[in-house]
This record gives sequence, structure tokens and C-alpha cells, in this order.
Amino acid sequence: MPLIYLAVAALAIGFEQLVQWKYGPMGIIAFLALSIGIKAKNTMIGGIGAVILVMLLAQ
Repeated sequence: MPLIYLAVAALAIGFEQLVQWKYGPMGIIAFLALSIGIKAKNTMIGGIGAVILVMLLAQ
């Protein structure tokens, strides 16, 4: 079981680094807002993060 948690954490860190490399600080802010919104079950924060990510992807 700990191996699964370690693999998920490695994938999350890798994805975060990819977003930061490709979309800069705004991508990290959007990713953090989306993940915090999902964990806190707050649709407004999650929605804001999702909208920012979509706007960055649509460029």
C-alpha cells in the first residue's frame, strides 16, 4: 500500500513540474486552486482553478 501512495505522490509532483514549466506561475496557481477546491469540496475555488487552466490551455 505505501508503494501506491509513493507512486501517486511522484506523479502529482511530476505533473506539477510540467505545468510550471509549460504555463509558468499562473499554471501553478490554477493547479493549486483546483486541487484545494477538490479537497475542500469547494466548487467556487475548484471552478476558478479549472477556468484558469482552460484559459491557459486555450492560448
